[in-house]
Amino acid sequence: MFTTVLMIEKPLVSDDVELVTTLHGDEPVSFVVLMQPRGDQDRLLRALDDVALGEFDEAVREGTESDEPESEGLAVRALDRSLAKLRETGAEAEGQVIEDHPLDVLAEVVGTAGADEVIVLTAPHLVEEFFHRDWATRARHKVGVPVLKLFAHGE
Repeated sequence: MFTTVLMIEKPLVSDDVELVTTLHGDEPVSFVVLMQPRGDQDRLLRALDDVALGEFDEAVREGTESDEPESEGLAVRALDRSLAKLRETGAEAEGQVIEDHPLDVLAEVVGTAGADEVIVLTAPHLVEEFFHRDWATRARHKVGVPVLKLFAHGE
């Protein structure tokens, strides 16, 4: 069985599930999903990304949305939905919501799970990618397995 650690920041949609579950053909796949929703600390970066992508309405909305404690419950529900979608394809899937230090948790999970690869599935983060501060680039320096960066589909 092929074991993949999947880092996400929002719930998986059907296109995302199809993409990650078909990467290895008919080989059985097991997923460990690490969900870290983008928080208040990333608000400026999200707004800059929105401007760079020409999504000005989204950039303006970044200043009005708040990440209240209820967002933790939203993250748990999003993770549960994502795990259910992966399991519907016949894949094994478990996961957790991570609040702090996602790359430290990633390195630990890769070792514990004996992962064969890491897939970082996020929206484009142009500013972080330009400065090589995105999860995928930083993860390549922390884990001893291949790291694949994919862009998540919209809902």
